[in-house]
Amino acid sequence: MDEILTQTQITGDAELDASLRPRHLSEFVGQERIKEQLSLVLDGARGRGEVADHLLFSGPPGLGKTSLAGIVAAELGADLRATSGPALERPGDLAAILTNVEAGDVLFVDEIHRLPRQVEEVLYPAMEDFRLDIVVGKGPGARALQLPLPMFTLVGATTRTGLMTSPLRERFGFAARLEYYSEADLGAVLERSARILGVTLRPDGAARVAGRARGTPRVANRLLRRVRDYAQVRADGLVTGDIAAAALALFDVDERGLDTLDRSVLQALCRSGGPVGLSTLAIAVGEEADTVEDVVEPFLIKEGLLARTARGRVATPAAFAHLGLHRAGPGGGADPRLFGG
Repeated sequence: MDEILTQTQITGDAELDASLRPRHLSEFVGQERIKEQLSLVLDGARGRGEVADHLLFSGPPGLGKTSLAGIVAAELGADLRATSGPALERPGDLAAILTNVEAGDVLFVDEIHRLPRQVEEVLYPAMEDFRLDIVVGKGPGARALQLPLPMFTLVGATTRTGLMTSPLRERFGFAARLEYYSEADLGAVLERSARILGVTLRPDGAARVAGRARGTPRVANRLLRRVRDYAQVRADGLVTGDIAAAALALFDVDERGLDTLDRSVLQALCRSGGPVGLSTLAIAVGEEADTVEDVVEPFLIKEGLLARTARGRVATPAAFAHLGLHRAGPGGGADPRLFGG
């Protein structure tokens, strides 16, 4: 029963996240330059009666790459087929998906930089010539077959553009990098989400949540749901600035939007007395290295709390100040007071 309940809760959260996603470009808040560029690409394709060029969206997690893929399909009046780089372990996995694609479909590949090289090689002719190259048999009796594919639009999303190979990047006709959102744009995102969720959100409450949302709509919506719970249980359901602040403090989100993991990373760096490698840092905070590098570090660097050097990661003076810690003394090494000595 517990397992069923847990799965039901997970499914409910996923459905709720999906309900907050914008379905059309006009509903997508922020990223105005990208929206204008993408609108031209899609309108041009529709006007010519063609499939749109392959599209690549990059940027930190939670900024709307998956939402844009769904919007592309909706704007083109096409079906969306979704998968991810890690899920395509063998060329046959990709071949099975491509042979089921219909003309005009949008194929979305999340974390496309994690495609295995042999799978990527199969994708090249599919993107460029809309054909699938298959080798049947092994050894001297092997035969190469070419299967035609219907024309489709590939939408790739990545948090690590630098890990993509040049041949793959160059096959996308349009590439856009999503940037962190301003507090004003996050406020607009929160107002839209509040209407969908039925939350009474005051402007000061929206501003308080937006200021701690790390410039990320996904985080803003997650915080809004927790603030909604707090307001419903401990207040009259109205989300004001004070209610939002109390709720976020209860859930360990500080005034700069740092959560427990962020502060753990900064504390580990402050206590180290010098640069720390990624793997060592991940072990120190009990988290996966990819999570530290892809989720935690970009925001801390943006906030000026963490810096990367040739020797490793270091905490900046602003990080010491934010945590209320003393910096290392002139003799080098960590200040003993950091360890309670």
